[in-house]
Amino acid sequence: MTSSATPFIASDGVSKTYNPGRADEVRAVDSVTMHVDRGEVLVLEGPSGSGKTSLLSLLACMSRPTSGRITVDGRDVAKLAEAALTQERRRRFGFIFQQFHLIPDLPVIDNVLVPLYPVDIGLAEMRRRAHAALERLAMDGRASRKVRTLSGGEQQRVAIARALVNDPQVVVADEPTAHLDRRLAEELLVILEDIHRDGRTVVIATHDPRVFEHPIVDRILEMRDGRVVGERRS
Repeated sequence: MTSSATPFIASDGVSKTYNPGRADEVRAVDSVTMHVDRGEVLVLEGPSGSGKTSLLSLLACMSRPTSGRITVDGRDVAKLAEAALTQERRRRFGFIFQQFHLIPDLPVIDNVLVPLYPVDIGLAEMRRRAHAALERLAMDGRASRKVRTLSGGEQQRVAIARALVNDPQVVVADEPTAHLDRRLAEELLVILEDIHRDGRTVVIATHDPRVFEHPIVDRILEMRDGRVVGERRS
């Protein structure tokens, strides 16, 4: 891990409230101040409903805070216009979801290309990047196969290739092992370790001890009821 005086990503007094002013109002993130160092593997750990996924989405520019400040590389992203926030998210972040969110009837290559639309590069370069991401994960030989014909492990690799195709600085993963057996979970962690070795920052939201007890992890923030209640080194 490489740390610096200015955190790569930081939240300052951030809260996120869903359905404000209604009977079903939920304060999912409650006045959280924290940071992520460049090159760090950080885990947000906590049970379902602890706020870890909501905080992850805020840090990765997927949603806006109700109050407080989010900075990425010193830039206050919470104040950006929607188009600029989208550009920041697409430029810096790659996403691995709990569900793979692949399009089953499209070929592998087309699924991997999705994060590159729309961009100001030609189709040939887009396809080169997609093939390179698939080759890294030993999936380029299945580029023309429809996703629905793949095994679970192969679909996982396609989802990771999609997360890497835009060469992100940060890979975020939301409960990435939730539906995986032991073998696939271990395979995922090996891949994440390889991604981190590139110098990328990795932020994971999970309640799975297979993840937060893994040697790849630098630091763990424990969340309960929307707040960070503890911090420890792995």
